[in-house]
Amino acid sequence: MNNGELPGLYIHTPFCRSKCIYCDFYSVASRTMVPAWLEAIRAEMKLYGKDFPVFDTLFLGGGTPSVLEERELALLFESIRKHFSFGPDAEMTMEANPESLSKEKLDAVARFGVNRMSLGVQSLDDTDLQYLGRAHDGARALRALRECREAGFGNVSVDLIYGLETQTLASWKKTLDLLLEFRPEHISCYELTFSPSTPLGKRKESGRVRPIGEKMEAAFFIWTSRYLKRHGYHHYEVSNFSLGQENMCRHNRKYWRHVPYLGLGPSAHSFAAGPGAQTRARRWWNVLSLREYCRLLGEGKAPVSGFEELTSEQFDLETLDLGLRTEEGVDIGFLEHFSKDQRVLALWRKSGLVRVSEGRVRPTRKGFLVADSLALMMSK
Repeated sequence: MNNGELPGLYIHTPFCRSKCIYCDFYSVASRTMVPAWLEAIRAEMKLYGKDFPVFDTLFLGGGTPSVLEERELALLFESIRKHFSFGPDAEMTMEANPESLSKEKLDAVARFGVNRMSLGVQSLDDTDLQYLGRAHDGARALRALRECREAGFGNVSVDLIYGLETQTLASWKKTLDLLLEFRPEHISCYELTFSPSTPLGKRKESGRVRPIGEKMEAAFFIWTSRYLKRHGYHHYEVSNFSLGQENMCRHNRKYWRHVPYLGLGPSAHSFAAGPGAQTRARRWWNVLSLREYCRLLGEGKAPVSGFEELTSEQFDLETLDLGLRTEEGVDIGFLEHFSKDQRVLALWRKSGLVRVSEGRVRPTRKGFLVADSLALMMSK
């Protein structure tokens, strides 16, 4: 829930060195339109400066923000500071790929105010990285981690992917062991997905690649959760682990708790809660085209392509769905919003999917494994 928290700012940087075969986020494998995008982002900021005057998190995502040159990043942050303000101790995250980092770039973004680096490592096994079509190898990823530490970043997050047919639990353990030598403050472990629109999804459809199957996916998930817990990590959301609660991703928690956020850039989503009325919570999203995004803003128009206003029923179901993806869970009294609350809660507890503590319904590790289906059970 909002609880009066300041909103978060997300900026989508839709540029990549190359397109990964598994990725379905919007991006282009070209830097040609970086100047036009910078101009358009500046124009979009002007549209929202009065509605979102103060934030306490910033997340530069993509795409690959680190493909921007230092002077381009300087222009971007100059615009951000001109149009928006940030509360004290704001969390400012930038996503980066290992091959597009340098000591000079890390020093620069630190000067601009970035205090949290999120590295797209995915694996430290070269066979896995080749399978995924990544532009770096394991050695370059390890060097990027060292460079982040040498640049003074005390808050580093690492993205990993498991469930590849090239992986075994032994090779996955080796990746984690190498990573843990750096003790990153945050680790995200995502199961490989086969989105139909991606090259990987098409290869699956044609039989050229194979999923490892639900049984092995579950084995990877459970083993990873237990292993990272033994090494001091808190499994606070289905895919996310942190060294203590203070290192949870504050920005992403806003998404899960219905705290307002503003998304800028092509394909970015935004959310705002109406003043004291759940039925007025609303969400909107930008066009899924860099050229169209730049054209609209060049004409002084908002680049919004869709909008929805949530009913109280939609808001409640979303709150339940998002809450049960986190260790925090939901207040047990909140289940009274649903007619089948006691029956379904009893089934969840009997099946070992949730536990009730301190007045909250919290998913267990087994519940995390089926988090996407828990809220559906309550709504049917």
